[in-house]
Amino acid sequence: MADPISNSSVDISPISPIERRNSLEKHLQTRPDPKDLKDRNILLDTNAAPSLQSKAQELERQRATDSLKKGLGKRPEREELVERNILPDSNAAPAIQGQQKELQRHMRADSLEQKLQSRPKPEDLVKEGILEANEEATKD
Repeated sequence: MADPISNSSVDISPISPIERRNSLEKHLQTRPDPKDLKDRNILLDTNAAPSLQSKAQELERQRATDSLKKGLGKRPEREELVERNILPDSNAAPAIQGQQKELQRHMRADSLEQKLQSRPKPEDLVKEGILEANEEATKD
């Protein structure tokens, strides 16, 4: 079995020092400037010594972690948010809570309509003595 490296199309002929220097100069000319590298977060934007940059970055990350933990520690419980009407009192998935609320509204409207239809007529209330006859005329 042949060696895969020898069969590949890699040129292994030696490069002359002049060609190497020209190639290096060409690549150095197209090299991005430090500001661009800092904007792309490749270089750290700091004045600290390189040996201290990793420690500074670690401390910054730890500070952000501590700040988040402190903020989450002060966060009110779900029950309190429900009591203050900030969160809906629902166990449904957030994607269907709007539909659930719409369904509840329609159910309340249907229930109200049904109760209004089964309401006694004013004549029946007059017969039962709940409503007086002169009150019936003023209500129309």
